[in-house]
This record gives sequence, C-alpha cells and structure tokens, in this order.
Amino acid sequence: MNYHQYYPIDVVNGPGTRCTLFVSGCLHQCRGCYNKSTWPLDSGHPFTSEMEDKIIADLNDTRIPRRGLSLSGGDPLHPQNVSAVLQLVQRVKQECVGKDIWLWTGYCLHELDEQQRQLIDYVDVLVDGKFEQSLADPSLDWRGSSNQVIHRFKL
Repeated sequence: MNYHQYYPIDVVNGPGTRCTLFVSGCLHQCRGCYNKSTWPLDSGHPFTSEMEDKIIADLNDTRIPRRGLSLSGGDPLHPQNVSAVLQLVQRVKQECVGKDIWLWTGYCLHELDEQQRQLIDYVDVLVDGKFEQSLADPSLDWRGSSNQVIHRFKL
C-alpha cells in the first residue's frame, strides 16, 4: 500500500484532535473529487512498518491527547489496500486504548466483500458512498455530499 499524506495532528477529519492517513488508490474516481492525486495506487509513498509504528506512537503520545485515527484517501477499502489497513486498525485497537477509528470510502456498506467487512469490524464510524458533485453540500458534517451515509457502529 502507498499513502499520500499523514497528519499526526488533525482537527478537520473527524471529531477532536486526530491522526489522519490519506492512502493511495481509488477505483471510484468521483467527478469533483478534491483528492484526485490519490487515485493511482502507485502514487505517494510506500506505507512501511516504520510509518505504521509512527502512527501507533503518535496515537499513544500523551503530550497531545488524540481521540483517534481517521483513514481517507484515495480509498482505504480499495482491494489492494485492505490487508495493510486491516493490520493497522487491528494494531490501533490492540495498542491504543480508547482511540476511535473513522474511515471514509466510496463503497457503500452493502457493497463490501468479506475481506472489507472484516476490516469494518474494527471501525467505529464509517462514512460511505461516492462523492456526488450534484449533491455536494459544504454544510454537512464529515461528508461532502448528501448521499453519503455516516454509520456509527461503536460510538
């Protein structure tokens, strides 16, 4: 898996102060997407074990209390991203007490395959659905268009 950007301190992508990872690779390629540079799977930087360790360390750093991890992109549920993202979310739940996980995907919940659903078992909030430019609404919390659904599983 590759990633485009990692923000160790983020107050935009989910509630509270968070760590946010933007992964590479998106099959949806929504018209009006503001993150087109993340579409190619091979764009950005390789996601290494060192980067995974950094995210875990940042989430556990008590100098800046973080509420959790946000995963966006690209698409964290792109078939070629699922295994690396699954490993990351499993570690977060095992090693980072009290941290929530938010994930944005262009897939709808009912479209997910078995491997993607396994990953979702570790997610607290899923924002699903393709961005629809004709339904764009900047007043919406945590989503870009009104067709996208916020699923709160564990909050």
